[in-house]
Amino acid sequence: MPADLAVIGLGHLGLPLAQAAVAARIETIGYHPGPGHPEPAGGVTAADVRRMLSAGFRTVTDPAELGRVRTAVICAPTPPGPDGGPDLTALADAARTLAARLRPYTTVILESAVPPGTTEEFLRPLLEEGSGLRAGRDFHLAYSPSRTDPGNRDHHYANTPKVIGGLTPACTESAAAFYGRLTEKVVRARGLREAETVKVLETNFRHVNTALVNEMAVLCHTLGVDLWDVIRCAETKPFGFQAFRPGPGVGGHGVALDPGGLPPAGGSLRMVGLAQDINSRMPQYVIQRCATLLNEHGKSARGARVLLLGVTYKPDLPDLQGSPATEIARRLRDMGAAVSYHDPHVPDWRVHDLPVPRADSLYEAAASADLTVLLQNHRTYDLQGLAVKAQLLLDTRGTTPVGAAHRL
Repeated sequence: MPADLAVIGLGHLGLPLAQAAVAARIETIGYHPGPGHPEPAGGVTAADVRRMLSAGFRTVTDPAELGRVRTAVICAPTPPGPDGGPDLTALADAARTLAARLRPYTTVILESAVPPGTTEEFLRPLLEEGSGLRAGRDFHLAYSPSRTDPGNRDHHYANTPKVIGGLTPACTESAAAFYGRLTEKVVRARGLREAETVKVLETNFRHVNTALVNEMAVLCHTLGVDLWDVIRCAETKPFGFQAFRPGPGVGGHGVALDPGGLPPAGGSLRMVGLAQDINSRMPQYVIQRCATLLNEHGKSARGARVLLLGVTYKPDLPDLQGSPATEIARRLRDMGAAVSYHDPHVPDWRVHDLPVPRADSLYEAAASADLTVLLQNHRTYDLQGLAVKAQLLLDTRGTTPVGAAHRL
């Protein structure tokens, strides 16, 4: 049965888009060549997927289905490659699969995070060569940066403005007509590169500001200053300031993107490289704090029982992508610590193929551990009660009551 929309790639970008389309009553298929239904991702739960399926959403494995839609949105993953830039292998595979079935008048939109110039200089040739059609004349081509924020209860797909840039003005308008069915506001960029660079700016804004506040955390600890009180006061300024908070590292799917040296973008962002360096050092800083706290209380890291609380990259989600907890657990093990964890969203956890024991009873585990480290503050955690039960508590998120724990 024909559909209005095909979502190619049902991961952390594609599933939220498909969910929004189904909610808008758009006939939607998801291209998912693997067996079974897609795994929950992007804040879309297994229950959400079941509701989508009951509302008419279909996952398909036959690429021929892609040739029967009006709009195809590519949401292929672009993880960091060996050179530090995004790996476009999955994007190329998706493009070739779509190109072989592409029909005239179809609107093709890319949402994956890519360097500026990728849509026109990498994706466009693959689509044109595989289809024999010409972008901007026979089919529409556009880019729209994904703005999903899993777990955000205030900003969801419908009330988050969608940026769109097309190869031609007609391409932009075709994509705008599609996204206008999903969101309350559509913002038209001047072109493809401008829309792609929006993603670069938005992602790096987060990483650079997180790096600044992570450096402030280290400085304030050295000076004996309460950083969280500093942030509380600073965020009362009604202009020129936006509050960011430190943590044990930066995880998630939105990795910092420096187009420097990466074709087709070129150019370089020195501040992004520095931010990456600062943020990547935070897990080691957490380890140093752990060792210092244990020493101050007459214990050594070797043989110490350390409980890690919350090992996902974001609160109240089961996603482990890029979570700093992995490196922290590995380093603690290398120091000889006996590491266990508690996370209501992660039933099993392995670090470098070795299982990490899971604590079933949070309070009992905290009471018996030499050191408890709060890495992610899930809503289910009673921090007041936890602070009472734990022998020694390091809070890397600054969410425990003042004076109840050692803060990052």
